[in-house]
Amino acid sequence: MPVQELARRVAALRTGGKRVVHCHGVFDLLHVGHIKHLQAAADMGDALVVTLTPDRFVNKGPHRPAFPEYLRAEALAALHCVDHVAINDWPTAVETIRLLKPDLYVKGVTQQKGQRDHSDAIRREERAIRAVGGRLLLTEEPTFSASALINRYLDVFTPDARAFLDRFRTHYADADVVDVFRRIRPLRVLVLGETIIDEYQFCEVMGKTSKEPVLAARHKRTEQYAGGILAIANHVAGFCDHVSVLSVLGSNDPYEGFVRKGLRENVTAHFAVNPDAGSIVKRRFLEDHLAAKLFEIYEMQPGNLPPKVEAAVCAKLRVLLPKSDVVIVADYGHGLMTPKVIDLVCRQARFLALNTQTNAGNRGFNPLSRYRRADYVAIGEPEVRLECRNLHGDLDTITKQVARAMRTRQFLVTTGAAGCRCFDHKLGMIKTPAFAVRVVDRVGAGDAVLALTSPCVAMGVPPGLIGFIANVVGAEACSIMGNKSSVEPVNLFRHISSLLK
Repeated sequence: MPVQELARRVAALRTGGKRVVHCHGVFDLLHVGHIKHLQAAADMGDALVVTLTPDRFVNKGPHRPAFPEYLRAEALAALHCVDHVAINDWPTAVETIRLLKPDLYVKGVTQQKGQRDHSDAIRREERAIRAVGGRLLLTEEPTFSASALINRYLDVFTPDARAFLDRFRTHYADADVVDVFRRIRPLRVLVLGETIIDEYQFCEVMGKTSKEPVLAARHKRTEQYAGGILAIANHVAGFCDHVSVLSVLGSNDPYEGFVRKGLRENVTAHFAVNPDAGSIVKRRFLEDHLAAKLFEIYEMQPGNLPPKVEAAVCAKLRVLLPKSDVVIVADYGHGLMTPKVIDLVCRQARFLALNTQTNAGNRGFNPLSRYRRADYVAIGEPEVRLECRNLHGDLDTITKQVARAMRTRQFLVTTGAAGCRCFDHKLGMIKTPAFAVRVVDRVGAGDAVLALTSPCVAMGVPPGLIGFIANVVGAEACSIMGNKSSVEPVNLFRHISSLLK
């Protein structure tokens, strides 16, 4: 039933003198632990009402929930101890508690120290129940993990991914992985590259026109996202407190307000001004229902920076580089990274993380070999093959060849559905299968991987752990349309915990 209808029934119960108990959760794969918890909660009052998190707010990773909200609700309603069930309208139970005003709000015990489920939701829920005159109680029933049962007994992942996770759990707990992100928070990170406005034109395809071989579509809506180096800066800023971004905007650029507003509060923006060109816009046209891309248009001025703009970028770099622990360069091959800029970064960056991208705008004229050094490289398979001019050769051999030429500490190659491989000169090649189950959009996934693995490599995190982090981050990013939002710490940590149970 709708949660508003549940509120009316709870009000009637309380008017009739009944003591109402409220439980809330995801209840994905209802198991004996849930049942014991709900039975214990029912014994605390006269009526037990249960609300569950809707699919759109379940943030245990893109592979969850395993069961849709209507099935989870039906399973709960079938229990004799449960009187009423409703699907929530909000991410947490705070608003629901205020609406229902139950006498008791009951949660299960947890063995975790610190924040419960990597958030402060339980504290906010406790404040909400007290505000409506109720109490928070914890049941003492034995707990089980739905995530552990799903990981082991449901075919959510490929056999390779399940086998990898089984091995990985013997070496790392979720707290070990989350601690990596705690350790990188003090790092000062500089992000350098082109500003890109990702514009998505959502359409409804009507069909071929009657007299021309042309596909006709009806426009439905337009969305714009802060892409390119802006997206990378925002990803990093969720995990590191001190982030600077250096890029170029046009004079009287109509997107400047959008760009500055689109950056997180802890990102300090430094922009040189190019009077000859404005911000780069990549306009993609998509069929709305399936988000299938039809074609795209680049709005940009080709060529390198004018000498005065290049000098301004170099001047800003000379100030910013000595203050930065990690420098992340995302080279999209659209003119910002000139030979002089590259030389300065290679000479002065304390730790240089690098990605060079091949796309329609540079047609392959943007190889890694333009850089004489990098401490860490995160790159896609097409780019590393292009670097060696080897389309069909053994990828491990190609990766080692390029990594040795670049003299990198770690060299990560993303391979889409095949996951990633990370080469370390001492430990060799380590492969990690993909964890992405539901792919909404792959645009920006590689940028997210570069953004969040770079500080980790700078902190000395081993390649086996880097591969795991890269694929979890990639799975999170693939669940986001374009660069509509960043990879958020709470969602990422919950995803990690879900995988490692």
